[in-house]
Amino acid sequence: MVEPSRDAILRFCAEDPVERVFLEDVARRGLGRFVGLAEDGDLRALCHLGVNVVPSGRGCGAFAKQVARAAPKMLIGESHAVSELWSAARSRLPRPREDRPGQPVFAISRPPAGPPTGLRLARLDDLDRLVPACAAAHREELGVDPLVRDAEGFRWRTRAQIEQGRSWLWIEDDVILFKAEASAWTPSAVQLQQVWVDPEARRRGYAERGLRDLCRRLLERVPTVCLFVRAENLPAIRLYEKIGMDHVLDYRSVLL
Repeated sequence: MVEPSRDAILRFCAEDPVERVFLEDVARRGLGRFVGLAEDGDLRALCHLGVNVVPSGRGCGAFAKQVARAAPKMLIGESHAVSELWSAARSRLPRPREDRPGQPVFAISRPPAGPPTGLRLARLDDLDRLVPACAAAHREELGVDPLVRDAEGFRWRTRAQIEQGRSWLWIEDDVILFKAEASAWTPSAVQLQQVWVDPEARRRGYAERGLRDLCRRLLERVPTVCLFVRAENLPAIRLYEKIGMDHVLDYRSVLL
């Protein structure tokens, strides 16, 4: 077991920049705590320890003790790595409230065609409109209301995403036609999260138009845009396939 250097983490992440986009983003920003397994001087496994535990690589069961001490709310990452870790750590952790194997990760590297939209970077004066929208997207995805659990913290995180240029919005007449945030951003990839449309504006093509526009803009800056989705969310999967995204790997989430 090692406490890996930033350079070692970046070399490890470069081996699979889409699967490891979150790990690389956190390391580049100097956030979080990592543990790793080394072999011949290079990492063969890495784990981010925090509220969300994110393992990657071979032999992730070795991180079980450290993960238990972190008291995470979720294990998430490449399916095999999470399964290895969960098998070793489950006796030390609470019974999961939900287990989501086989969550497809989609990626796109060729800009999709489509007309421009009203999509723009979110501004701080959008915060009061975005917080409930982001909370609704969070509830739909994770089944937990963040405004009940930690309203102040959730508002702070939403504001930080705006300030960091990681939040996009298409809004007309106070109706959100499309929104999304970047959960991770590296020189190799942007990972999107919380792709969402106001319920009253759904099934009118706004999600497809907005996502095409956002991917096209981001692909001017990075080689790949990616995201992951619940396996049972067939409308979202059809949307991602329709704009030209490919299913490249699977994640697993264990919610505690």
